[in-house]
Amino acid sequence: MCELYGVTRGGYYAWRDRMPSARAMEDERLLTVIQAVHHKSRNTYGSPRVHAAMKRAGETVGKRRVERLMRENGIQAASERLYRRMTGLSRQFLMVKNEIKVMDVSNVDQVWVGDITYLKVGQQWRYLATVMDRYSRRLVGWALGKERTTVLTRRALHNAIRLRKPTHKPIFHSDRGSEYISTQYRKALANQGLIQSANRPNRMNDNAHMESWNKTMKADMYHRSKFDNDRRLRNAIRSYVDFYNRERLHSSLGYLSPIEFEQARA
Repeated sequence: MCELYGVTRGGYYAWRDRMPSARAMEDERLLTVIQAVHHKSRNTYGSPRVHAAMKRAGETVGKRRVERLMRENGIQAASERLYRRMTGLSRQFLMVKNEIKVMDVSNVDQVWVGDITYLKVGQQWRYLATVMDRYSRRLVGWALGKERTTVLTRRALHNAIRLRKPTHKPIFHSDRGSEYISTQYRKALANQGLIQSANRPNRMNDNAHMESWNKTMKADMYHRSKFDNDRRLRNAIRSYVDFYNRERLHSSLGYLSPIEFEQARA
């Protein structure tokens, strides 16, 4: 082997028996910390969030060093492609305008956003309706059901109102799915004093915050498990929402969790 690589036997044994450098030893220590942070994040964080969490814990380490150690040891963020369904439009759908496209969202309960996404239990589809506070990215209401209907989206809205009890009625923004533009849902919003807003036609990015949450939830939790009954899926969603709101660091919030961000701005 020494002849193949062009080194002497003495040189090989000296390299083999040499004590590890101080930098190598520090890399080993930092790797242990990185692994602990990544595990605590449910193995979802990439290097920016791992680095931010380490700084919060008092570690003095550069971003590139964290990136290198994670890359060399195969530690990576959960990721998933974004799937987007397209909904049909009718003349009545165009009656609802986008009320937030140029709005400066500067406080909690100013704008809520909602959406429905598809999840599977065994070989059957389930539907998850969610409501998020756009300012803090906090999930404030959700509902899981077997049918994609206005009843489901109204349950999610009811849960959000019950949790937040907003004194200043927020604008509620969604896509143009029939579950949100239906007469029944519009009445539910009006009864609570909420102003309705919807994506502009063919502008899915108008609801990007909710789309991002769907993608993150599926990558972090849903696609990493198999669900054979509704109870297990419901418990997993409940646990993930609690983790997301209380612990998951958000780069757009200065690497605070949504609840920490709300508390800091209170």
